[in-house]
Amino acid sequence: MDLQADTTYVLVHGEHQSNPPDACSYTEPVLRGSTYRIQVYSTQLRGGFQGTIAKILGLYFAFVFLLTVPKLQDHAIYLHKATLTWFQDVNVLELWGFLRNQVTPFQLRTPDGETLHAWHILPLDTYRKYESKLREEPTGLAEHIEERLSLKLLKDDENARLAICFHGAAGTLGSGWRPQSYRALSAIVPNLHILAIDYRGFGSSTGWPSESGMLVDALTLVNFATNTAGVPPERIALFAQSLGTAVALSLSHKLALEDPPTLFAGMVLVAPMADVETATQTYKIAGVIPLLSPLALFPPLLKFYNKLIVSKRPSKATIAAFVRHLEAMEQIESRRQYDITLIHAEDNWDMPWEHSNILFNHAVRAVVSNSTITEDEFHSEKERRKVSLGNGG
Repeated sequence: MDLQADTTYVLVHGEHQSNPPDACSYTEPVLRGSTYRIQVYSTQLRGGFQGTIAKILGLYFAFVFLLTVPKLQDHAIYLHKATLTWFQDVNVLELWGFLRNQVTPFQLRTPDGETLHAWHILPLDTYRKYESKLREEPTGLAEHIEERLSLKLLKDDENARLAICFHGAAGTLGSGWRPQSYRALSAIVPNLHILAIDYRGFGSSTGWPSESGMLVDALTLVNFATNTAGVPPERIALFAQSLGTAVALSLSHKLALEDPPTLFAGMVLVAPMADVETATQTYKIAGVIPLLSPLALFPPLLKFYNKLIVSKRPSKATIAAFVRHLEAMEQIESRRQYDITLIHAEDNWDMPWEHSNILFNHAVRAVVSNSTITEDEFHSEKERRKVSLGNGG
């Protein structure tokens, strides 16, 4: 049997439903018709599947192209318009599980004219001691934070400690697990006060987020903590999550370069990212849907695309520069005055834990930059010094 045909028609039981092309010849109509019907259907299915794939690829590359627009990049990186606290008042702190006036919401003005929404959270033990007086004060947004009892308690306590918190992308101070994490910190450490802000463009804070602008926000908060609240840097620790870790690192590096340097007691980085370029290769929505990682299959294309991204957030370079600068300081008393803790879940959906590993490697390499240690020796030494805490961490 000789079968050659264009798959644009069907023969049913050997009967012609349309005129076959000249190239089609047959000697067994019924068998030929049945076989031919299968060929037509499989071709149509294959063509439909290929068309669907082409449409998906077209939509994906259109999405990638749109992300080259700076404003759309900002929406994708910061997700600042997704407040996640819609129709809720972040100045009514009982909604977030806090006691009456345990938290004082207030506003800060940045040097470039933006208004930032902020929280001052009292440690639970301190609140219990002064609960009756605190409850007498008005609730809601404090117009004059300097006159509030909560700030006076921080300012007058020489043993008080302060955690300055920088949250991640999307949401506000009241979104997700943020209030729970603040409550946990305020309850566990007896004299630990907490200051946290919504960056510009987030929540009720004015402006639009940017790498340089968010650094100004962080500097504004530190200035409030050290000058208005009167807490010296050696009693301040930075606690940052996700995107906030890039802000904390930039802040620490900038202040370390001052003369004299401003050095904090420590820095805790939770689920940090190495930089935006690395994140484009690894980030998956809900840990499943790759955002830009398919571009990693084409290194030249990914390299070109990363050049179009405005916000770089080069945390791995920043942490190395920060450590290298402090290691090079001549004053012995200032040398190694840094304490960096990296915390990362191995099953983190958004930011794979390898990002923390990259930051660790860059920080250590900055210390042993003049060493002749090989890569294998480096990893062997790292494994030798590792202390496993088990699944509980």
